[in-house]
Amino acid sequence: MTPKEIQKILDEDFPHPEIPLKHETPYQLLVAVVLSGRSTDAMVNRVTPYLFAKAKTPEEMVKLSVEEIRLIIKPCGLSPTKAKAIHRLSEILLEKYKGKVPRSLEELEELPGVGHKTASVVVAQAFGIPAFPVDTHIHRCAKRWGLSKGKNVVQTERDLKKAFPRKSWIKVHLQIIYFARKFCPALRHDLKKCPICSKRSERFTE
Repeated sequence: MTPKEIQKILDEDFPHPEIPLKHETPYQLLVAVVLSGRSTDAMVNRVTPYLFAKAKTPEEMVKLSVEEIRLIIKPCGLSPTKAKAIHRLSEILLEKYKGKVPRSLEELEELPGVGHKTASVVVAQAFGIPAFPVDTHIHRCAKRWGLSKGKNVVQTERDLKKAFPRKSWIKVHLQIIYFARKFCPALRHDLKKCPICSKRSERFTE
């Protein structure tokens, strides 16, 4: 299937995808994405209301101790590392950016606990800057759908950026995640019930 055909199916199934992480500000989104590493969106959304009730800005977060943060975010996993990262990145935002979240990938990637995918999510969802964050769902689907032969997320990101128009990157990124969870999971994938994989399979057997 061509990228246009795939995008048509994605538009039909998920016309208005919303970012699954609940947040009110770019800072809260940044913290939520840091917490989402090796965790689930559902778990992060259960934890962040308690965290943001105590500290919803960098100014408030640095007043908490690392241990206080760790105890709140413990259900998300990797809490010692994430707590240190959240506390330190909050300090850096105050020291270097007047408490504001920077808009560039490069500046975001310099923050503790923030990798390329996290930075891409923030610039896309907080500021509307076209980016194509690639997680395991997107990496898996891109390979299954013949959009990329990339052995890592870096190559897959490059291929997907070439496959889809720049203006659609943010939307398609979210659409693929939702589609993957519903129709194209890693385990127990039913080829016949997947609107995209089933059509690819039909073409191969024609």
